[in-house]
Amino acid sequence: MSVTPCALRPLHLAFALDGPVRRARRGGEAYDPEHYVRLARLAERGTLDFVTLGDSFARPGPDALAVLARVAPRTGRIGLVPAVTTTHTEPFHVSTAVSTLDWVSRGRAGWAVEVSQSRAEARLFGRRDAAPADAMWREAGEAADVAARLWDSWEDDAEIRDAATGRFVDRAKLHHVDFRGSSFSVRGPSITPRPPQGHPVVVVDASTRPAREVAAAHADVALVRAEDPATAGDARAGLRERARALGRDPDRLRVLASLPVELYCSGDAVGLADLIGDWHADGACDGFHLRPADPERDLARLVDGTVPVLQHRCLLRRFYPGATLREHLGLPRPANRYAAARKVSP
Repeated sequence: MSVTPCALRPLHLAFALDGPVRRARRGGEAYDPEHYVRLARLAERGTLDFVTLGDSFARPGPDALAVLARVAPRTGRIGLVPAVTTTHTEPFHVSTAVSTLDWVSRGRAGWAVEVSQSRAEARLFGRRDAAPADAMWREAGEAADVAARLWDSWEDDAEIRDAATGRFVDRAKLHHVDFRGSSFSVRGPSITPRPPQGHPVVVVDASTRPAREVAAAHADVALVRAEDPATAGDARAGLRERARALGRDPDRLRVLASLPVELYCSGDAVGLADLIGDWHADGACDGFHLRPADPERDLARLVDGTVPVLQHRCLLRRFYPGATLREHLGLPRPANRYAAARKVSP
């Protein structure tokens, strides 16, 4: 008897490790690294693509990137995407920190690009007022641009460790970045070798107009907050069209619907599987980023309730096909711009 294989069309799933309940619990759990390790391992058991962790200068809490660097060696496949704001931070330092996360996670790092929009955050850095959203997102786009240039500033084989000549790197394969943005300038090269993924995965919440432009220009994954599949589908089409107009291949941009979830019982978990299946059938998005009311409760319901239903319906994989976050997302490893230019030079 022949068995018909699942005609699996990739559906991507991501989960936010922070939520209203986490924010309400001061200290204790919010500062316990084992809490995040436990959640990330649970998400990995459900073969989710990645988890996100938010951050802000305006609230007490641990640094998202540092937390996920702690989680990295305790997990093996799940993608790790911390929020790092660009408004009051040095782009060079952001680039090297995200690159380091990619190294310690062996190619599972992402970067959720965010801006700091409140006056309170501005005052923490001695600024009287917050800049307009358009200006902050223009700066965020420039930060994403220069980060990619810095990741490329070492060619993949630049590190030679030649004991005979005493040379650690091949200087011909290090490249100087001389970037001048609207509010900062950066000179490279980076102080870290090119990360395992070439470029860690860039994620942008594209729910607002200025953020959509940055997502179309620089993101590998765009998150869209939508209440119905038609709205999500329109947003996806608009992002892909804008990416194409900017000279990018729109098939290299994944658009995930970002939905709030609150799963009290197994019935809710099955209902979520129904909703995901309906939206996916409509072609509204490439997957889902789920924002829980209670991360611990809702992730357990998702992994033990929703995921098995999706797998049974051939909508979700049962194992990771690769090792890196780019492989989970079906995205190619970017070519190094300098190495590619050198190959075509006479």
